[in-house]
Amino acid sequence: MLIVTTNDAPGYRIVKTLGVVRGITVRSRNAISDVVGGVQSIFGGRVSAYVKLAEDARQEAYDELVEHAKAQGANAILAMRYDANEIMPGITEVLAYGTAVVVEEGSRD
Repeated sequence: MLIVTTNDAPGYRIVKTLGVVRGITVRSRNAISDVVGGVQSIFGGRVSAYVKLAEDARQEAYDELVEHAKAQGANAILAMRYDANEIMPGITEVLAYGTAVVVEEGSRD
């Protein structure tokens, strides 16, 4: 699966546009990460407990995005983006989205 953040993929020609695809997850912090994150925040700098939570959520949304695109018959996703919203304190929605397309190697039209 070719995934790019641009609106086209140099070296590929879009054969068919299938539409918007997305992957979504909703994650919450847990008591352990809050304790570790709280201690790390006292000293300043990178709060690795929360970085891991954020990265795990993004990866889960990304994996669902790819599965959604495959189910539509796509072999590429253009204009891929992430978005995140806090639903309530400690609970965050992470969305990965883009445009599912079928591409073939060759120059663009």
